[in-house]
Amino acid sequence: MRKILLLEDDMALGQGIRFALQNNDVDVTLCSTMKQARQMLKDAAFDLLVLDVNLPDGSGLELLREVRRSRLTPIILLTANDMETDIVTGLESGADDYITKPFSLAVLRARVNAQLRRQDRGQKDLVELDGFAFNFPRMEFKKDGHPVELSKTEQKLLHLLVSNRGTTLSRGTLVDRLWTDGAEYVDENALSVTIKRLRNKLEDNPSKPQYLKTVYGVGYTWSVQ
Repeated sequence: MRKILLLEDDMALGQGIRFALQNNDVDVTLCSTMKQARQMLKDAAFDLLVLDVNLPDGSGLELLREVRRSRLTPIILLTANDMETDIVTGLESGADDYITKPFSLAVLRARVNAQLRRQDRGQKDLVELDGFAFNFPRMEFKKDGHPVELSKTEQKLLHLLVSNRGTTLSRGTLVDRLWTDGAEYVDENALSVTIKRLRNKLEDNPSKPQYLKTVYGVGYTWSVQ
């Protein structure tokens, strides 16, 4: 079941959008205020956000910026009268798409389905968990909303670990996957050094890692919390 959060203060329009989008595979939660939307985002995870820009208690652009500090959830903006400033600001703030009012519900449904399909294709490359946001295709990594700079080798190692989180990967497997063009010539400490650097960048206490853990005698795992 895919979950969509719809923020629209015009209840008649909101109900119409909800009716157009909801089906056996998609559940739509309708909110009419920023306060309601913020509470829903605290209580549940969503696969897509559809946000009206002009609201009685604020702006959907404000909520967009709040979400982007810690999440990569796809966001579609609903803007009135083709307001160019809203569109530009929204896209620069991290919106994935926008639709101007008035619009066809069929067009909105198509745009929503396109975002959900894109998410399905890239779900292994876009990871959000416990305050981390890892966007591997864009090489963007955040911890608690703050950017983290990773080397190419650190990115590859992180991708291997979080894609197989909860599973222990042996040192040999990791070395072979990280240095595919010459693993036999890699110093045996290279992996340990890369692990240490990654912990220093991601763990609150690198000497007692919560996520990137050593399984002694075997290898490493990204622990499932």
